[in-house]
Amino acid sequence: MILAWLIIIPLIGGLAAWSLDRNNSAAARWISLASLVADGFLLLSLWSASSAPFALERGAWLVEHSRTWIPQLGISIHLATDGLSLLLMTLTIFLGIASVICSWTEIRERVGFFHFNLLWILAGILGVFTALDLFLFYFFWELMLVPMYFIINIWGHENRVYASLKFFIFTQAGGLFMLLSILGLYFVHGRNTGIYTFDYTLLLGTSLSPTAAMWLMLGFIIAFAVKLPAVPFHPWLPDAHTEAPTAGSVILAGLLLKTGAYGLIRFVLPLFPGAAASLAPTAMVIADIGIIYGAVCAFGQTDLKRLVAYTSVSHMGFVLLGIFAGNLHSLTGAVIQMLAHGVSTGALFIIVGMIQERIHTRELDRMGGFWAVVPRLSGVGLVFALASLGLPGLGNFVAEFLVLLGSYRVNAAITVLAATGLVLSAIYSLWIVQRAFHGAVKEGMRMPDLSIRETGMMTVLIIAIFWIGLRPQPLLNACGPALDGILHGVSSVQTTERGYTK
Repeated sequence: MILAWLIIIPLIGGLAAWSLDRNNSAAARWISLASLVADGFLLLSLWSASSAPFALERGAWLVEHSRTWIPQLGISIHLATDGLSLLLMTLTIFLGIASVICSWTEIRERVGFFHFNLLWILAGILGVFTALDLFLFYFFWELMLVPMYFIINIWGHENRVYASLKFFIFTQAGGLFMLLSILGLYFVHGRNTGIYTFDYTLLLGTSLSPTAAMWLMLGFIIAFAVKLPAVPFHPWLPDAHTEAPTAGSVILAGLLLKTGAYGLIRFVLPLFPGAAASLAPTAMVIADIGIIYGAVCAFGQTDLKRLVAYTSVSHMGFVLLGIFAGNLHSLTGAVIQMLAHGVSTGALFIIVGMIQERIHTRELDRMGGFWAVVPRLSGVGLVFALASLGLPGLGNFVAEFLVLLGSYRVNAAITVLAATGLVLSAIYSLWIVQRAFHGAVKEGMRMPDLSIRETGMMTVLIIAIFWIGLRPQPLLNACGPALDGILHGVSSVQTTERGYTK
């Protein structure tokens, strides 16, 4: 039941935070923080289990929980975790705690309802990373949507209504395509075997014609590409990030985007190996477009938060490239990029939120000379700007190096083009540093430096990004068996498809 409790605790915590807000808004913050810390201790128990993730056999589950839910329809509560999902669950709790802390003074109205929505989003994300029943997976996928809509719509900035509606329409439409594909796979498997089920482990290896496999896979890919987001499904992201409160931007960039990448790895590759292999060259080209397009658009922004938002399009392009390059190096790089991007870009959004809370603007033209006024905040900003450009020693460098190493084995030209994104990322990252932190101090510029709460939070994030960059081996060991198992299952179906042989 440990996996179930990881989801139940945030759900209960959210309800408690909402109800306690009637008497004391501070209690809502503390109960939210306590719920996530409790989940953190449960995750530590999984990490310290006798069969640690890196000791698992290829494709084995660390913990698994299954019970029937609606047996007449073949629906069950089937939860499981391996090294891949355990890493992403750890990132979820880590950034969830950071989101509560960074919104401590920013959110002053309807505090309980805010934390209710925040915790329910996190519960949905944890469910996505553990669900092995496709109906249950879709349930958690939709559970993430409505609370995030409320967070943007109620606590967002000037154009929050437009941004929240755009986010809702894009993600809801993508989810409906996935639902149709889930139902199609359910009926095809039932017709072939006489067993109607949504269970992932039983649906693996379902006999599909090439045409049926391609159409069913496209339904999943549209949903996951919207969340990733991949070009051309990305237009919702800059607006949602820009208008969301700081915690909403952290959850969006650090976690919701990762659910799309996780879906591609966990469901698209194993369920449709032949169709995925056929689509791989096109997907890698789209990844290249996203890497370059996101970087160019980032450089052209004058709103600091919108600039950081476009960097996510570029960085997640490396994730898409690593997934469809389809070998162990590239897939491992994609997973490390998911973790490093979650930490580094989440931290950048927190920094932007701190700046906006102090000077009430996000416009780069009204910034400058921060280093002389707030040296601690500026130093932290420099660290994460360097992480974003992929400086060796920081997490993004390890991830992007592995992705490029793996993709080079598949297509050298696409890899070289993707590598130009590293040059462009250096340009926009240094642009942030120059415009905001250096130069002359703006007249009348006065603001406090990092508080003790903010310093502690940013110190932990800095330790995390350095640890990923300098000591990635435990992460590689943790996700390696899971990714190896996925690739083994894919290659057993189509061992001759280019890019899908280990």
